[in-house]
Amino acid sequence: MSGQRSEWYRYLVALIFLSTLCSTLAPHLVSADETCQSPYLPKITGAEDYVYIWTLGADGIGDGSDKLVTVGANPSRAAQYGKVISSVPVGGRHEAHHGGFTDDRRYLWLSGLDDSKIFIFDVVANPSKPVLTKTIDTFVKDSGGVVGPHTIYPLPGRLLITGLSNDKDHGGKTGMVEYSNEGKYIQTIWMPDGAEYGYDVRVQPHLNRMLTSSFTGWNNYMMDFGQMLADKEAMKRFGSTMVIWDFHARKPLQTLQVPGAPLEVRWALQPRNHYAFTTTALTSKIWLINQKDDGTFDAKPVADIGDPSKVPLPVDISLSADDQFLFVNTLMDGTCRVYNVANPTKPKQIHEQKIGSQVNMVSQSWDGKRVYFTTSLLANWDKKGEANEQFLKAYTWDGKALKHTFTVDFTKEGLGRPHIMHFGQDQFYKNQIYTEQPSLKNTSIASTAH
Repeated sequence: MSGQRSEWYRYLVALIFLSTLCSTLAPHLVSADETCQSPYLPKITGAEDYVYIWTLGADGIGDGSDKLVTVGANPSRAAQYGKVISSVPVGGRHEAHHGGFTDDRRYLWLSGLDDSKIFIFDVVANPSKPVLTKTIDTFVKDSGGVVGPHTIYPLPGRLLITGLSNDKDHGGKTGMVEYSNEGKYIQTIWMPDGAEYGYDVRVQPHLNRMLTSSFTGWNNYMMDFGQMLADKEAMKRFGSTMVIWDFHARKPLQTLQVPGAPLEVRWALQPRNHYAFTTTALTSKIWLINQKDDGTFDAKPVADIGDPSKVPLPVDISLSADDQFLFVNTLMDGTCRVYNVANPTKPKQIHEQKIGSQVNMVSQSWDGKRVYFTTSLLANWDKKGEANEQFLKAYTWDGKALKHTFTVDFTKEGLGRPHIMHFGQDQFYKNQIYTEQPSLKNTSIASTAH
């Protein structure tokens, strides 16, 4: 028996050692996929090969059409690195904005805020050259009146799509819509009374909580920016709420007051951190949405972004995988500010980088080493004249400063206004097995390669 106890002792010591070793190495053995995505989306192992950019068409720029642009992001492929590999126009301008993968990462759904069309691209056959395979033009009818599909968020076997507006008055009252991966309408979930506006959505599965934010309706986001600022009534039509939902039941539990148009929702990514961040566009503040001891949530402003009196207009944000750094873009001054948020109640700005005359979206790799920026917010809200820079820029991040690596000038390339970004990789798709889905094989709009 003493020999058995000795064996068990050695086994226990070895198990504790391995457990400690895994805990120590875990932060360094991470995937390099983008942060702030759905927890139901499989992550890329290793660095991304491609950045997919959903791009708004513009008068006098190339063919003028909205398009999906693929740019090489792997520095080991010199012929492709920082260069346009493909460009797939969808025909016409639809106010290209946001999108998301299905939960198997086979299809990339991309939407237009103006006419509410959704364009579905197959990225499996050739990840460097996605192919448009289906267009959904019945979103408003399917949903019972939701307009402006914004966030497209993968869930198991389906996609959850937030709306910004409605077809009755084109105001901010809206809902969320679910489709199957095959493009079949499932249900509409209207925003609750007192919090009718919508914008972004994120799910925290281990809490069974969903968090939504709010923006403005079609009448505002399709209006000229200067005209809107001068319209006192228009400026009253912005969201000021966030909603905590029971995710499984899709039922609202709490309405939180967050004045100033709370935009992107970013749950903490470490499992023991039960909080989320957002920023308010009109008041230029970072807000913390934190779970209390009783399981409910509160919302508090925890930091100013730049000089709020100058309305720098914070837009997109990205939280690092270790919950240590929050990247905050401000459109009006074209700047990215990086905050140390290790203490989420007291964010501390540690870096500031001028990206261009304007900047909107930011996407950070999961390993924290690469950060990408694009410039366009909305066609009628972007700056004009020489200040209307339109580009994709790539940087490295070492925990202290951003260092520029490449730029793709979308105006010079005749592409348009770049907006949201997603990552792709050849090896990821080689490692997958997919079954046939005939319903997505009917191409409704012809696609061409750049």
